[in-house]
Amino acid sequence: MQFKIFFSTLLLLFSLFSGISQKKNLSYMDLFDLQYASDPQISPNGEWVVYRKMRIDVMKDKAEGNLWMLKTDGSQHQKLTSREEGESSPRWSPNGDRLAFVSNTDEGSEIYMYWIKSGKTARISQLPFSPEFLTWSPKSNQLAFSMNREKKPPVIAKMPKKPTGAKWADTPRITDRVYHEADGRGYIKPGFSHIFVIPSNGGAPRQITSGDFHHRGKLSWSPGGSHIYFSANRNEDWEYDFRNSEIYGVNVQNGEITSLTTRKGPDNNPAVSPDGKHIAYIGFEDKVQTYQILKLQIMNLDGSDKKIISGNLDRSVSDVVWDAKSEGLYFSYDDKGNSKVGYIGLNGKVTKIVDDMGGTTIGRPYASGSFSISRNGTLVFTKTRPNYPAELAILKPKSKSVVKITDLNQGLLNYRKLAKVEEIWYKSSIDQRDLQGWLVYPPDYDATKKYPFMIENHGGPILNYGDRFSVEMQLYAAAGYIVFYPNARGSTGYGEEFGNLLYNNYPGEDYNDVMDGVDYCIKKGIAHEDQLFVTGGSAGGIMTAWIIGKNNRFEAAVVTKPVMNWISKTLVADNYFGYANSRYPGQPWENFEGYWKFSPLSLVGNIETPTMVMVGMNDLRTPPSEAKQLYHALKLRKKETVFVEIPGASHGIANRPSNLITKIAHTLAWFDTFRNSEK
Repeated sequence: MQFKIFFSTLLLLFSLFSGISQKKNLSYMDLFDLQYASDPQISPNGEWVVYRKMRIDVMKDKAEGNLWMLKTDGSQHQKLTSREEGESSPRWSPNGDRLAFVSNTDEGSEIYMYWIKSGKTARISQLPFSPEFLTWSPKSNQLAFSMNREKKPPVIAKMPKKPTGAKWADTPRITDRVYHEADGRGYIKPGFSHIFVIPSNGGAPRQITSGDFHHRGKLSWSPGGSHIYFSANRNEDWEYDFRNSEIYGVNVQNGEITSLTTRKGPDNNPAVSPDGKHIAYIGFEDKVQTYQILKLQIMNLDGSDKKIISGNLDRSVSDVVWDAKSEGLYFSYDDKGNSKVGYIGLNGKVTKIVDDMGGTTIGRPYASGSFSISRNGTLVFTKTRPNYPAELAILKPKSKSVVKITDLNQGLLNYRKLAKVEEIWYKSSIDQRDLQGWLVYPPDYDATKKYPFMIENHGGPILNYGDRFSVEMQLYAAAGYIVFYPNARGSTGYGEEFGNLLYNNYPGEDYNDVMDGVDYCIKKGIAHEDQLFVTGGSAGGIMTAWIIGKNNRFEAAVVTKPVMNWISKTLVADNYFGYANSRYPGQPWENFEGYWKFSPLSLVGNIETPTMVMVGMNDLRTPPSEAKQLYHALKLRKKETVFVEIPGASHGIANRPSNLITKIAHTLAWFDTFRNSEK
């Protein structure tokens, strides 16, 4: 009898523990338990890493970050300060004895200092606006940063004084600027960004740039600390010459500014070599086209002897950092859906250092992430794979093995069944190009069974998807869909010619690229003609609307934050000034037929596919009026459609986690309605 009781107890315990350890599919609420690493900064001696540990606050409905530190072997992982307010932008002093960082206060963001030996923290600034691009001077005695300075708006009318206690309407906004609003930010108050310096032990900030121009971006000190190098556009017609910027040097003592570059096009991200002989920077000679490669260049400190050193690399270069001996530079670049860190010598020879950088845009699998290099060449970077967002990884000098030193999501993802992501290549039916895409299979996928097949088109379109973690793709797969996300022509990471195929041809053969991927998957037995679904946001919304205007093969579509009419979009969007000539020749009133030719609204009379239209109500990039044009046209044609307006959401719908869930849940609800229907 006792044996039976003992055996029954064992069975019960086994059952309980099996239930606890059994993996579940990823769910909506799991989003709030995800964490990821961003902005890692390695100490000059290569022993410590400080980074921003990001978590998603379920009560505040936003991502927040605090600074944490650990040794490069992964040990002594600890929170940097006892502060619970948001912290960002950690920057080591040149000798490694202190860390400057930015943190929130009740009055706004301020600069703080952390002393490594004592572990003490102090606020060292009292600023009217948030500081950006925090940079140490070589002697560790000063910090430079960029900060906005407000200006009064133009006065057009003088109003009579309102009676005491009267409740009159709000004062009107008055602007005479070309760029006066930004998606996610709203109305931009008048003012200009300037460079300031502040003593590293605290004190009064001192403005060292002047003029009604914006001075922002990466800052770089000369070795002696006499000058700071930066990028800006100080040309007289700067508002209309918006693609242009130059490299300048400013004398820290007297504010004298010298221009070091003069060509037409963007020149930015200056980095002075440790030996003080060269300035590296990135940019290009503007050919006024849809996509141009950002090239790495160097020049002497006085601006002479300019030369391109990445001319043999047909990829855009970013985040350049000199090695300690001034013999070459580390940089990041995207190649075929994967972000990498490379090294280039002054002779132009490129060596790939690591793959898989990214994982800080956890909604969709876009390029992201960053890296940092110590003086001895130890590299830290944010590493991602489709089964985890950004973790810290280390590559030691002369080592060939990358070591992941954090596992921020082991308590969650170790107990979730994640979708398998598979890379595929297929041929273009237009010109036989090799095209790349990825398939995301539902957990417990069974190749003998039939699954609904969803296309998820990326935005941009001058961007790329890749083999990176994505909550959105994982949740679609968890709901039982095979997800296909392609990098059609126009995507970055395949060279300048590939990206520029959309010039005056968008949407164009990129449509065929997407459909060629669908046909490839049907031929392989992965997709089925009677269970096809399509969605995408922004440029992906444009592509989705174009697809259903070109064919009726899909059971249902979700068109999110689209452009439907290039004529109306171009003149009301926050970036209205940036489309003419680089996307289509001329302004809309000069090229009405051309703009209309590429507007998905021109195809709306062909649409038979049941279509959900979705947009953020505060979207300034693809304004709600664009989405309404599609919805209203379909309603007038008595086609099956619904309109989803997300309150408070800008173009970046996923900026609030609950809005990301809203987007995914409504997409799945609409598709599920037609999942088992017959045409």
